Amino acid sequence: MSNTVITVRNISKRYMIGHQRQAANTGFRDVLSELPTKLWRRLRNPHYLGNDGEEIFWALKDIDFEVDEGTCLGIIGRNGAGKSTLLKVLSRITEPTTGRVTIRGRVASLLEVGTGFHPELTGRENIFLNGSILGMSRREVSRKFDEIIDFAGVERFLDTPVKRYSSGMYVRLAFAIAAHLEPEILIVDEVLAVGDARFQKKCLGKMESVGKEGKTVLFVSHNMAAVKTLCNRGMLLENGQMAFMGAAEEAVEQYLGASILDRKEIVWSGAEAPGNRYIGVESIAVRPLHGAVIDIESGIEFSVGFVNKEAGKKISCALRLYTLDGICLFATGVFLSSDDEGDAEPGRYSARCVFPPNLLNVGAYKIHLMFVQNRRELLFGLEEAIAFEVEHTVKTVGGHMTPAQGLIRPKLDWTWQVSQEGS
Repeated sequence: MSNTVITVRNISKRYMIGHQRQAANTGFRDVLSELPTKLWRRLRNPHYLGNDGEEIFWALKDIDFEVDEGTCLGIIGRNGAGKSTLLKVLSRITEPTTGRVTIRGRVASLLEVGTGFHPELTGRENIFLNGSILGMSRREVSRKFDEIIDFAGVERFLDTPVKRYSSGMYVRLAFAIAAHLEPEILIVDEVLAVGDARFQKKCLGKMESVGKEGKTVLFVSHNMAAVKTLCNRGMLLENGQMAFMGAAEEAVEQYLGASILDRKEIVWSGAEAPGNRYIGVESIAVRPLHGAVIDIESGIEFSVGFVNKEAGKKISCALRLYTLDGICLFATGVFLSSDDEGDAEPGRYSARCVFPPNLLNVGAYKIHLMFVQNRRELLFGLEEAIAFEVEHTVKTVGGHMTPAQGLIRPKLDWTWQVSQEGS
């Protein structure tokens, strides 16, 4: 007997985007008069959806794969690649436009904070409600009840309506229910990012133990280190299509290597420039401070050119430095005014910072760029704005030096002395 628990055959999901502008006083007679025209357009163009200005967007296109029992599948890709849409189709929250999905086993999904919760019911009542939705008896839920409460850490608020829970409490309880009520298939989206670091580590450990029990896990995340650690299979989505399906490490390598490492300097012009009503980014670059290659000992210069479009804002330009696996090393920024606290005037700006030599280890890194108001309000952000690779080109007599351990390798000032005790 086959151990395949999920079979997906040529599924596609279509959405309609665009806006139909109609007069507020459009009446029944106007609708009837337009009907023959719309029917004629529909006959001439099968993709016409009935309203001018509308267009078809394929969130998923011809996805075809199988998942065996006990597999932990990591689904990765850029924002808008179709990851969450795929999980919603697999969870039967939305129907595919074309294709067929066959699932064998009980499915527990955690796609959004509080999925399946009734806001007026208490935490206790929602545990039994979710168990009933999963097809479990009250006795089965009662048997797991204490484990769920202990994992979620919401015992004090167990008889409080969940509408009064914080987002962190919501997600802790929701994950605890989904993971402990013995599903054959567990589907988890990036929602775990809501929890704190301790809880995220706890959730990853639970998903790992669920996988070792022979259950199937589908996991969407931008944390590549978690995907490589937790998953044995990986799927890469690009623009709604499956670009790769295979070993998790190969999927991560293809995702990270195929996109950003070739961009050391980017210049935008006109409508192509990323931005919004507040900020427009015109250029971004990473260069070695000395020499032609970014080396451990060369130092690194990061620069960005941008336009501040509005007055009366205390703006800071900031960046976060990540490894390609998604581990944040540090964040830094600067206020765009002469007194570091005043408003930034409208106009073109350039900002520059230097990463000192002997700080970063050999490896690849990416920069997330942010423009923030009053230290906390994000005006505009550019994820994976640019990337670079640090090399080690200095050789010793015997060849290359052995790479040091760790994400960074700062050159610290050491002192030493020798104490000799004479007789």
